[in-house]
Order: sequence, then C-alpha cells, then structure tokens
Amino acid sequence: MSNREEGPYYVIERESGGGVGPFLLGALMGAGLALLFAPRSGEETQKDLKERAGRIRDAAEERMREAQDQIEDRLEQARAELMDRVEAVREAVDSGRHAAGEARDELEEKIERSKAAYRAGVDAARTAASDEKKAQDETPEES
Repeated sequence: MSNREEGPYYVIERESGGGVGPFLLGALMGAGLALLFAPRSGEETQKDLKERAGRIRDAAEERMREAQDQIEDRLEQARAELMDRVEAVREAVDSGRHAAGEARDELEEKIERSKAAYRAGVDAARTAASDEKKAQDETPEES
C-alpha cells in the first residue's frame, strides 16, 4: 500500500485577507513596467502629465466658478422673492391699518349719532313729561 495510509493526513490552508500589500506591490510593478515600456521619454511623460494636470485643474476651477455663479444667481433670486413677499406683507399691513382706521372712524361716528339720538330721546321724554305735568296742573281735577 501507499505511504498515505500509514499516518494522518493534514491539509494546511492559509487565510488570504486580500490585503493592501499585494495590491500595492502589483500597482508598483505595473507602474514600473509602464515606465519601462512607455513610447516616450521620461521628460515627455512628465510634460504630458503636467499638461493633463493643468487641464484638469482648469476644468475644476471652471466648474467651481459655474457652481458659484449658479449659487449666487439662486441667492439673488431668493432675495428678490423674499423682498417681494416682505413688500406684499407691508402693503397688507398698511391696508389693514387703513381699513381699521376707517372702521374706527365710522364706529365713532355711529356712536356719536347714537349718543345724540339718546340725548334727543331723553330730552324729548323730559319735555313730554314736563308738558304733561303742566297740563295736569292746569286742568282742575274732576271728582
């Protein structure tokens, strides 16, 4: 028979964490090979990388300016809308004050007319009572 049957059989497994180390090693090796097999010289590659980085930076700055302009436009629009609403509220408050003033004046006028009518009624009642008393005093009593 074979030697395997004579002793225990062990299997050794390694847990591979898929760590960062092998990735970085592969990335460095890939970068090195890319530089070795590049069709341009190192200076040309550096110049090209600088130009690309400059274009990316310019594009990012342009997008930032556009975003800033959009934000400023939206803020200005929001300010204008807010001022319109504030003005509308002010007009409504002024209109309400004016209407309240007119209503107060009208109410005061009605109260004055009511007081005058009351006084006239009281005076008329007193005059009527006084006239009736005089009429009674002037006529002899019938018994």
